Amino acid sequence: MIKARLSEDMKAAMKAGEKRRLGIIRLIHAAIKQREVDERIELDDAQVLAVLDKMIKQRRDSLVQFEAAGREDLAEQERYEIDICQDYLPSALSESEIAALIAAAIATSGAIDMKDMGRVMAILKPQVQGRADVGAISALVKQRLSP
Repeated sequence: MIKARLSEDMKAAMKAGEKRRLGIIRLIHAAIKQREVDERIELDDAQVLAVLDKMIKQRRDSLVQFEAAGREDLAEQERYEIDICQDYLPSALSESEIAALIAAAIATSGAIDMKDMGRVMAILKPQVQGRADVGAISALVKQRLSP
């Protein structure tokens, strides 16, 4: 579904002459194709979301570096690319939804301390993929499981 939307948006950007938008959509499409070729599989929506998450994380890291170096032109490009990538992600989870998911995952896994964090994250990761920052979720789980 996401791949079909990407293809439609690519065609629309070509017809409208939106070169900048077309460029980032092509980058997304290329990243998806690369993973499909490397793994010899057809990516489903969950795997496409993982690709988008990775691209957004890379761009956020670059954004921090560009801002630190005073390269506002490059930082602005990274912000634009992040915005385009986020257009293809599902709506973000609220703090209360995240807290409920964490509580449910801890209860389901029977986690009691930090040794059980991996089991909790294994439950949470597919649920929050593309809808919340997994690093932030990890920090919240760590906080909940710490004595």
